Amino acid sequence: MGNRNAESLNGDHMHVARVGIEALNAYAGPLYVSVRDVFEARGLDLTRFNNLAMDKKSVGLPCEDAVSYAVNAAKPIIDRLSPEEKARIETVITVTESPVDFGKSLSTYVHDLLGLHPNCRLMEIKQACYAGTAALQVALGIVGSGFSPGGKVLVICTDIARAVARDTYAEPTQAAGAVAMLVSDRPNLLEIDPGASGRHSYEVMDVCRPLAELETGDPDLSLLSYLDCLEKSFQQYATTVDGADFRTTFDYFAFHTPFAGMVRGAHRRMMRKFAKAAPAEIESDFTKRLAPSLTYCTEVGNIYAGTVFLALAGVIHGAELGASSRVGMFSYGSGCSSEFFSGLIPGTAPSSLAQMNIGPELDRRVRLDVARYDQILDLNAEWPFGVKDKVVDCGPFADLHEQFFAGKGLLTLTAIKNYHREYAFS
Repeated sequence: MGNRNAESLNGDHMHVARVGIEALNAYAGPLYVSVRDVFEARGLDLTRFNNLAMDKKSVGLPCEDAVSYAVNAAKPIIDRLSPEEKARIETVITVTESPVDFGKSLSTYVHDLLGLHPNCRLMEIKQACYAGTAALQVALGIVGSGFSPGGKVLVICTDIARAVARDTYAEPTQAAGAVAMLVSDRPNLLEIDPGASGRHSYEVMDVCRPLAELETGDPDLSLLSYLDCLEKSFQQYATTVDGADFRTTFDYFAFHTPFAGMVRGAHRRMMRKFAKAAPAEIESDFTKRLAPSLTYCTEVGNIYAGTVFLALAGVIHGAELGASSRVGMFSYGSGCSSEFFSGLIPGTAPSSLAQMNIGPELDRRVRLDVARYDQILDLNAEWPFGVKDKVVDCGPFADLHEQFFAGKGLLTLTAIKNYHREYAFS
């Protein structure tokens, strides 16, 4: 069943439009810090470093915010469109836990800075790390409705971890990044299996943001909720797809990845429960079907709603794809809401994704030692939610700004005047 087409998954009694992700790009900022360096500097238990299984985490500068990250992720996609194609972007949906306004959506800034057509609906969606999948499903519904044939939806998940919990085991995973996706009836990267979805949601206080600059909660409870939702959402998926089997239906997986060790543990639990697999088979299966999804996630860290799509990019980039490969995707958001869904990756997807240069751009980031990393955290803390008037002073990080931004045409924040944000391209 691994490579059955979408119609066979959803039954051949109906004709469903082909919709999915036409293009995808990720932006992970100018800087990174070694996760091991953070562990050693903070005196954290290195055995937990091994369980975390993360290498680097991206770090933002004071001249950046969720808007600049969103635009820098989306612009390479937009720049490759013809004027006619660009004009067919009729909806922009942003997803963030790092808003700059309680009422005004980030999509308003993004729409303006990308120069999109004014005949466009703008909105934002929130439900922790699940919200990116929620936005994707809304986009698929809009595109698949047929009300505006050829119309496209731009979905952008964007977050910067400003409220980093220093000296805790959460700190090494809290990162900065954005993933932009163009959703259309030309699914060059991922054709969604229509109707093949299982959801599982309930209220739980695992991780929350009760204040703009505070992320808190119970990490153990969050882990248990994640595992519970993966199991239950897949079981629900199996009720919608005849013969769905965790071991054989999917060529690859892309899961929400707070940290790589969590995904490994979740896979092990699923293989034990649904495949009765022995340890050797579990390890082999993980290496083949899930490890490719960690290619970028281990280099960036947890970027919240965008992380599951960063995992998808890892599969497209690093897996041995056939003419068509089915990927099973799991999205989880604290609080909680979750969904297991699937789609087909065409064999041409790697060449399409390669145009975005995600890997080379990650390699271009500047490495920080922990002392400089702490300095950047302190500077970022001067830009809390609700700043009314402030001008960005690049002096304290002029060297980093010059190394990464100079001449690259990337968007940066320059000032806030009476709460309105001003930006410039480098």
